[in-house]
Amino acid sequence: MADTKTYQMTREGFEGLEAELDNLKLVKRAEIVERIKVARSYGDLSENSEYEAAKDEQAFVEGRIATVETMIRNAEIVDNAGVKSNEVALGKTVTFTEIGEKDSETYKIVGSAEADPFSGKISNESPIAAALIGKKTGDQVIIPLPVGEMKVEIVKVSNK
Repeated sequence: MADTKTYQMTREGFEGLEAELDNLKLVKRAEIVERIKVARSYGDLSENSEYEAAKDEQAFVEGRIATVETMIRNAEIVDNAGVKSNEVALGKTVTFTEIGEKDSETYKIVGSAEADPFSGKISNESPIAAALIGKKTGDQVIIPLPVGEMKVEIVKVSNK
């Protein structure tokens, strides 16, 4: 039997997955069943693109439900109670500046299941977060990049 992957996440991320699962099961499933029913009423299913699209969406939703259920079942909610206030950890927000630059970047470090770089949430498994975790305000850190590396200084760490 293969080792089961655990999904580290914040309490907020866990609750978000629970809400997504409820929505998928209670809302999306019912919508798709209705779309399939309507598409069937159009007759010949072999050339019915609406029926095919609804079946494809149904397969996607069922796959997502299975994925989310697995993440919830194997969730490890990280508690930062023992982490110093100025130390970078999962669930914390870190601001850093690249050495020699003026502009700073701010990211919340979250589990891979809740990562969304476009809204400032990066996975604890990403190269940036992996390099920063465990470091403190004022530390200079070298972050490996696909081409070279970036040297940054941690400006601020918060629990937000």
